[in-house]
Amino acid sequence: MAEIISLATYADARGKLTVIDRVLPFPMVRIFYIYGVDESQRGGHRHITTRQAAICIQGSCKIYNNNGEKEEVFVLDTPTRCLILEPEDWHTMFDFSPDAILMVIASEPFNKADYIYEPYPDTLRKPQESK
Repeated sequence: MAEIISLATYADARGKLTVIDRVLPFPMVRIFYIYGVDESQRGGHRHITTRQAAICIQGSCKIYNNNGEKEEVFVLDTPTRCLILEPEDWHTMFDFSPDAILMVIASEPFNKADYIYEPYPDTLRKPQESK
């Protein structure tokens, strides 16, 4: 099931430093980022084996998640919040602010065969927002 974790952040007069160090429940194998998104939705899939960590390092976006039992919308609006997505988490990313940069860390290299595009049956797709 998807969950939010907090990333350690250190601030002083020079600025802020957020660290991803031994907090992910999987090894970092691939990193990609999504930006310049119009009003489109991204994602629309789940995985067979890949686990992911999503961090909106600039701006904001929302991630709808459905693990087959529970539907939620997560708001990512600070680079200190990290959403862990498990393979069973069918998700879409949407409502990107114009300046949004969504960084995703994956446990596996890209493999087209790892993607499941069909959503779970009988989903509402109108969940309440999570905090």
